[in-house]
Amino acid sequence: METQYFKNYSPTLGRDMECKVYGHAGRPVLFIPCQDGHFFDFENFHMTDVWAPWIESGQVMVFSIDTLDQETWSNKGGDPYCRIRRYEQWITYITDEMVPFMRAMVNECNGWEGEPGVMVFGCSLGATHAVNLYLRRPDLFDRLLALSGIYTADYGFDGYMDDVVYMNSPVHYMANLPAGHPYVELYNRKKAVICVGQGPWELPETTCRLRDIFAEKGIHIWVDLWGYDCAHDWDWWYKQVVYFLPYLLDT
Repeated sequence: METQYFKNYSPTLGRDMECKVYGHAGRPVLFIPCQDGHFFDFENFHMTDVWAPWIESGQVMVFSIDTLDQETWSNKGGDPYCRIRRYEQWITYITDEMVPFMRAMVNECNGWEGEPGVMVFGCSLGATHAVNLYLRRPDLFDRLLALSGIYTADYGFDGYMDDVVYMNSPVHYMANLPAGHPYVELYNRKKAVICVGQGPWELPETTCRLRDIFAEKGIHIWVDLWGYDCAHDWDWWYKQVVYFLPYLLDT
């Protein structure tokens, strides 16, 4: 498996950011690690083994990045006003710096002249971030795989609410999406999967809430609840990747 390491200064964040790229061709996939995670987690937690058939066959190139959770969602002792604005900077880093970098690299590897859509993938808090990115920017992201996330900012901000928290809390902003909003058509032209189990350490309530909101608004996103044996753990996420990827990669 071809791998590359990058460390680049982010003007948006005012610091160096690291990433690792797995693969030589195919659709760009952005992997967001679990809570407080780092760019090497995709490899260290053996997701490379699970994704290997699609990476080595040239169907995908996976870009694994660092989170800023320790400065934002996890920093419960910090000022929530500042924490959520730092998180918004991280979102901007992804949309304005990382996505163009990914597109340029994949276009060069594949010989494409266009700008391919990006799949975003995450587990646990990584899934929270992935869903937020996909729902906010369907112009950039055309595939989503979110496993075992929580889709309210209450998880990180304990009831604190302002306009920036609201725009990063999917169960809040999606509930108020106007009927006929142009994003509905965009979502329905793409493919997305949001999955959660009902077993140990899983919290399916906000996934169910999103499922109901999507149904109310005619948004065709595959929301899948697995059984009471399905735990919040890597072994189950490996199984879910194998189950859902063929659907997401089928054009």
